[in-house]
Amino acid sequence: MTSFDSNYLLELARERSAASRSELAATVSDLFAGDGDQLTDRERALMFEILHRIVKDAEMEVRKVISSRLADNKDAPSELIELLGNDDIEVAYPILTESTVLQDASLIEIIRNRTLEHQMAVAIRHNVSENVTDALVETGDERVIKTLLQNENADISNATMEFLVEQSQRVDSFQEPILLRKELRPEMAKRMYLWVSAALRKYIVDNTGINLGDIDDLIEDAVFETVGDQRGREANATKSEQLADELSKDGAVSPELMIRALQDGEVRLFVNLMSRSAKLRDELVMRFVLEPGGEGLAVACKALNLSDYEYQRVFSYCQKARPSKGKDSEQSVAAAIKFFRNVDKDSANEVVKRWRRDKNYLSALRDLDVI
Repeated sequence: MTSFDSNYLLELARERSAASRSELAATVSDLFAGDGDQLTDRERALMFEILHRIVKDAEMEVRKVISSRLADNKDAPSELIELLGNDDIEVAYPILTESTVLQDASLIEIIRNRTLEHQMAVAIRHNVSENVTDALVETGDERVIKTLLQNENADISNATMEFLVEQSQRVDSFQEPILLRKELRPEMAKRMYLWVSAALRKYIVDNTGINLGDIDDLIEDAVFETVGDQRGREANATKSEQLADELSKDGAVSPELMIRALQDGEVRLFVNLMSRSAKLRDELVMRFVLEPGGEGLAVACKALNLSDYEYQRVFSYCQKARPSKGKDSEQSVAAAIKFFRNVDKDSANEVVKRWRRDKNYLSALRDLDVI
C-alpha cells in the first residue's frame, strides 16, 4: 500500500509539471484502491480535506481520477462530491451516475443549471427518485426524457406519467418506452391506442388486458368526437349516405371525389363513399380514418387501385381529421407510403373480403401477415 503523506500530496498538487500531475493521480489512485480501507479515520478525513482544497485547481486528469475513485465511496464528504458533480462532464460523469452521496436537492440543482450531458448522466443513475424525475421531465428535452423512460430504476409519479402519455401523441420516441413502464395504467395504454403504431397497438392488446371490445368502444367514442354524435340525428346521417348511394349507382365515385370530400372537411361523406366502393361497413372505414399508421386505410386503398400519390393525399387528410393528432412529419407520411407500396394487391383483396364477413379488423390484418 502507498503510505499516506499529507505534505507530499499538497506539494504534488501545487506543482504544475506533467510529472507531478501524473504522480498525484497515481498516488490518489493507490490510496483509493483495494488497500485504501486500511487508512485510519483521521487519515481518511485528512485525505478528503486535502482533495477538497486541491480539486478546484487540479488539472483535468487529476480531477477525473479523484472523481472515479470517489464515485462509489459512501463516506466521501457531500461538499466534495457536489463540487465534482458540478464539474465538467468528463469529471462529473461517474459521480452523477454512481454516487449515493448526492442528495435529490443537489441533483435537481445540477439538472437545472448544468449541461445536457449532466442531465443525461443523472437520467441513467441506478436510482432516480420521483422528484429528480420531475426535474428531468421539466427540462423538456426529448433525449433526456427518452433516456429516463428507458431507465427501469427511475420512479415516475402517476401525474408525470399522465403528462408523458399525452406528450407521446407528438413525440413518437416516447411511445415504446412508456408502454414498457411498470407505472403505466391500463387506461393510459388504452388512450395511447389511438396514436401509436400498428406494432405497438398489437402490444397493447396482447399485454395490457384490454380486449377488442374495449378497443371498439374507444374507436366509437373517437368517431363521435371527430364527426359529431349522429345518434338521434338520422336525417343528417341519411343525407350523406343518400348522396354516396346516388354517386355509387351512377358509377361516379372516384379517388379524386373521395379526396375532395376529405379536402372539404366532409369526413362522413368520405367514409360513405369508400364504404360503398369497397363494400365495407361505415364504422370500419371510420376506423381506417382514425388509426395513426394508416395500415387499414392502405389495404383498402390498394384494393380500390389508388395510386401512391392518391393514397398519400388520403392519408394526409385523414391524419388531420383525427381527434388525437400526433406530429405531422415527413417521416410519418414516408412510413405510410412505404407500407402502402409493400402491400400486395392480392393480399389486400383477401383482407377486404375478410372484413366484409368478419367484424374483427385486427385479426384480419394479423392473420394474413399484412402487418
